[in-house]
Amino acid sequence: MTDSRRHAFTLIELLAVIVVLAILAGVALPKYFDYSSQAKEAACKGALGGLRAGIANYYANGSLTGSALYPTTAQLTAAGTVLQEALPENPYNSLNTVDETTTALDATNRTTDGTTGWRYYVDNAVTPTTVEIWANSDVDDGTVDEHLF
Repeated sequence: MTDSRRHAFTLIELLAVIVVLAILAGVALPKYFDYSSQAKEAACKGALGGLRAGIANYYANGSLTGSALYPTTAQLTAAGTVLQEALPENPYNSLNTVDETTTALDATNRTTDGTTGWRYYVDNAVTPTTVEIWANSDVDDGTVDEHLF
């Protein structure tokens, strides 16, 4: 006697597997996107930290020689003058260029237009001299205000 029934999955079994996979995807995908957002935020803060450290180092070195000035935009963008390498990319818009603004802004009123990676304000004519650099992007997702870092 042989068993003539076919060995295959039933429709119910296939649907159960699909439902389990959908539940797993529903749990895993939001975590992935959250990690992606956190990574961009950390990369942006790290890049800004490097930029600000280079600018402060340039000013400190100038203080030793008697010309305590912050770098101009041209000096900031020239590799080897302020930073050892080229400007870092803004992780939110993938641009590594800088745009100089002529109006001093406080941290809560920084303008962004997304055309460059970074915005830079420097005024060496006032005492004390003033400098600000921030991300020239503002992802409007309601959670990240990278231009305020």
